[in-house]
Amino acid sequence: MAGTLQTLILTPPTTKTPSLRHLSRHFPSNRSLFHIPSITFNRDRSFRRPITALDRSDQRDGNGDKVDRISGSASGLSWAKPLLNFVSKNFLPLALVGGVLLGLANPGLGCLADRYYLSKVSTFGIFIISGLTLRSGDIGAAAEAWPVGVFGLVSILMITPYFSRAILQMQLHPQEFVTGLAMFSCMPTTLSSGVALTHLAGGNSALALAMTVISNMLGILIIPFSISKFIADGVGVSVPTEQLFRSLVLTLLVPLILGKVLRESFKGLGDFVDQNRKLFSRLSALFLSLVPWIQVSRSRSLLLRVKPAVFLVAIGMGALLHIILLAFNALAIKSFSAVSGGDKSIFSKRENASALVLVASQKTLPVMVAVVEQLGGAFGESGLLVLPCVAAHLNQIIMDSFLVNFWLPKDLSSSNAKVN
Repeated sequence: MAGTLQTLILTPPTTKTPSLRHLSRHFPSNRSLFHIPSITFNRDRSFRRPITALDRSDQRDGNGDKVDRISGSASGLSWAKPLLNFVSKNFLPLALVGGVLLGLANPGLGCLADRYYLSKVSTFGIFIISGLTLRSGDIGAAAEAWPVGVFGLVSILMITPYFSRAILQMQLHPQEFVTGLAMFSCMPTTLSSGVALTHLAGGNSALALAMTVISNMLGILIIPFSISKFIADGVGVSVPTEQLFRSLVLTLLVPLILGKVLRESFKGLGDFVDQNRKLFSRLSALFLSLVPWIQVSRSRSLLLRVKPAVFLVAIGMGALLHIILLAFNALAIKSFSAVSGGDKSIFSKRENASALVLVASQKTLPVMVAVVEQLGGAFGESGLLVLPCVAAHLNQIIMDSFLVNFWLPKDLSSSNAKVN
């Protein structure tokens, strides 16, 4: 009995501890689980899966994944680039429209700026910049095309003011819209737009610059008489010609000469201005945008009483005026070309013709505003006089931009020459 118990205790039960052969026979797939390389492989997979999961979860951010969000921001930047290019190319009209909208939205700031004579400061700044950017060599280069320039000056200062008589025949309420456009037709050419568009069209930029400078200088002498003859008689108001001339000299001619003297006195200044002409052009546009801002702010209560249909008619009248001036100058230069030698005439050169048509058909807004300021409300509310002229100024820039694109030659070499 004792020997039997000892045998039972010392001998392990065979049914509870199966052999390896028995295990492998019943669980053949478990050999891979205990194999060391398989354990290493499973660990690698366990580390790789979270990384993959993180990548996918990041990718699902935003529009479902991170990659789409990055590409979305990139596409947003690509969308903003053409917008910035558009703003850069159309800085002046956008600045003018912005000034009008700001005056309508918040007139208080514009009225405050008017109390501190900011409009006169802006006009002074515009003509100082004009003097700083005026290069003597450019004016001298226009001597060859002097007959074209002479006719351009006659057209700007003596012929086109006659169109004011036809404008005054229109009946609108308020009458200041009609009077303002009639005064606008008596102004000299634009200070910068005509020259810039002539350059883009491949025209004679020196001739355009000469007509611009001389017409604005002579305009100071002629504008008071033009307004007295064509405008004052139609509205029954006498213009203080001597006082207006003195004021125009102080606000326009003096800063123009001052800017030119500063340019010639300091050679480094002239080089700096030439290297940063775009910057000075935009600064001049900002000065110019102060004008409609202040004028519209002062007259906002009156402007809100004007029917939109009436204002649209005034805008249409300004556009029609510019179309008539373009047609007149184009027909005139064709006629002069025909009677002065045909294709060999100085008038038949496309560079001179484009300069004349663009510059002689545009009218300047700063001089118009300076005249309105000096008249002190003699022709009506200043804001109502200026507002249709702002629209006309924008119209002529936009319309001439399309005209320049139509004129551009199609060969690449000529196009590159014009840009340079």
